[in-house]
Amino acid sequence: MTVFVALLRAVNVGGRKLLMSDLQAIAAELGFERARTYIASGNLLLSTGLEESQVKAMLEARLAEHMRAAVPVIVRTGAELERVLANNPFTSDPGNRVVAIFLDSPPPTDAVERARNIADERIALGNREVYVAYSQNGMASSRLRIPGAEAGTARNMNTVARLAGLAKEMA
Repeated sequence: MTVFVALLRAVNVGGRKLLMSDLQAIAAELGFERARTYIASGNLLLSTGLEESQVKAMLEARLAEHMRAAVPVIVRTGAELERVLANNPFTSDPGNRVVAIFLDSPPPTDAVERARNIADERIALGNREVYVAYSQNGMASSRLRIPGAEAGTARNMNTVARLAGLAKEMA
């Protein structure tokens, strides 16, 4: 059994409401074990013998039915989340101001060079994520656009650390 963390994109923002109790129930319906959520931004921890791609496909299909719209899901193991934390190039910044934008595949190698609307943000590429350190003005006021990142979902380092810890506890 593998512990996976499913990161849902664009739920509980802009009127797309998904109760975490519904997400947990959906995971149980799909046969995932020990499903639990963490905060209301669409973080699901689960245990299964299935592969990452199967978990992603099953959740996206069932969430599309439930939400009546596509809900992209990015899936990682707890060990992968630990590597994201370890590879964070902005460790001197507060964890709530640094995000990892999780992607299904590696970011374009020229994503930093092609980024637009950079103010004082700093960007670094990871394996299947893009790291962004925001100024004290935070993410909400940023107009930053990174090629390839629009298909991803962002979590700040505090959340990544908590999810990695919860996944380790479940392992």
